[in-house]
Amino acid sequence: MKSILRLIIIIRVIWIFGLIQIALSDERKKFKKKSIAKFFIFLRIKRKFNSPRAIRIRQALEYLGPIFVKLGQVLSTRRDLLPEDIANELTLLQDRVTPFDSQIAIKMIENAFGKKIESLFLNFSNIPVASASIAQVHFATLHDGRKVAVKVLRPGMLQAIDKDLSLMKLFAYLIECFSADGRRLRPKDVVAEFDNYLHDELDLVREAANASQLKRNFKNSDLLQIPEMIWEYCRTDVIVMERVYGIPINKIDELKKANVDLKKLSHDGVQIFFTQVFRDGFFHADMHPGNILVANEGERFGRYIALDFGIVGSLTNVDKNYLTQNFLAFFRRDYKKVAELHIESGWVPKHTRVESLESAIRSVCEPYFDKPLKDISLGQVLLRLFETSRRFDVKIQPQLVLLQKTLLNVEGLGRQLNPDLDLWATAKPFLETWMKEQIGFAALKKNVKDESEQWAKVFPKIPNLIFKVLDNLAENEKRQGSSIEVTNALNEQRKLINYIIVFCFLLLVCIFLFLGFFYKSILNI
Repeated sequence: MKSILRLIIIIRVIWIFGLIQIALSDERKKFKKKSIAKFFIFLRIKRKFNSPRAIRIRQALEYLGPIFVKLGQVLSTRRDLLPEDIANELTLLQDRVTPFDSQIAIKMIENAFGKKIESLFLNFSNIPVASASIAQVHFATLHDGRKVAVKVLRPGMLQAIDKDLSLMKLFAYLIECFSADGRRLRPKDVVAEFDNYLHDELDLVREAANASQLKRNFKNSDLLQIPEMIWEYCRTDVIVMERVYGIPINKIDELKKANVDLKKLSHDGVQIFFTQVFRDGFFHADMHPGNILVANEGERFGRYIALDFGIVGSLTNVDKNYLTQNFLAFFRRDYKKVAELHIESGWVPKHTRVESLESAIRSVCEPYFDKPLKDISLGQVLLRLFETSRRFDVKIQPQLVLLQKTLLNVEGLGRQLNPDLDLWATAKPFLETWMKEQIGFAALKKNVKDESEQWAKVFPKIPNLIFKVLDNLAENEKRQGSSIEVTNALNEQRKLINYIIVFCFLLLVCIFLFLGFFYKSILNI
């Protein structure tokens, strides 16, 4: 019932903000028949709006809540798919969502720590510096003089997200029930993954832990800066972190004025992404421009700064190895290897012909090689891959949905920073180096080092373990020996019984023969 009510609200918002008019504005031009054109005119009912279409779309997404805001954030990076006015307006959803009352934020902070705001901070800015779908951020200064950023969760987020998730679960159930193609996409599993990620994002302590993990992963790297979490000021709905300074990555003009090397920045971005995915198996999965700054001063000049760690993705070693082999095969244009990997992994039915799948993959990928990013639309590539996957009944993997979303974000950022970037050529050397580290002597040395602590515990126990194994073998031999004796005795008993049965049978035959002979003798007398 709640899902139906939520659906009615969504339809009402679409009507109020005139989104149906935006969708139909050019459609009636495609139809020559007057009756169809009149139908479109009827749907419009000559409604007029004071706000441009881009503003109405952004306001509608804000009104519908966090899940729809996140959809807008993803779309804002896809300037190859959206008109310029809409893409520009949707960028405001990255950190310019309508903020909630600062007094409510202060009250939440005081409740979280059980102290007045004055005793927590030397000063606290009532004006939020950023406001997004899940939380908003205020600048403050601790009593020891440290400059910090205070992130406060929006009130009522759990209820808002659960409403939309229940609706998504309903849609997923209906799709799986009535569509064979829908079952292949496994929408229920995808929604379940999305459910986990969103609920994790509502726990700000978990976000702080994610930030700490990423910071450790890039401890010895100059590529990425992660703000330090101040753990004594971290709670479920409030976290305090080091304040960082930089230029938003989508402010291209400001980056140029600061003499930031955009070409190097684009290459570093690709390396950061592939390092997180393939080396660490732990990656920032919400990399829209509102969450990325570029340092514009000090020794960290020109360095990426990541923010907002509520959504992260993780991959197993099996996933990493499979993806690496796929990427390398793609980059080497070894489409047969790609097809074989898909079949071996079970993503494609075992009966699929390798040659047919190889040909289909080649037709999708070959047109895009040796081209700069400005001439490639990864969205179009994925769309064609989706059509191919539907033809060959490819099973969609829910654990890779976040990776696909992040890859689209990375491509959108790269397109803005350096349209001439060759994504394939930039990524190939990194993947080849990483793959070499996974095999051969270097990989063996690393595995020995990683397992050395466990071996140090097990090695002293080896003599005792060997003794136990030998003792168990001896016991088993005894048991086997006794069991053989019992078996032989039983066999002997069976043989004796058989002999007795045969003897009794022969005895009865003899008795009958004797009686017959005796009876015949009497008759002769």
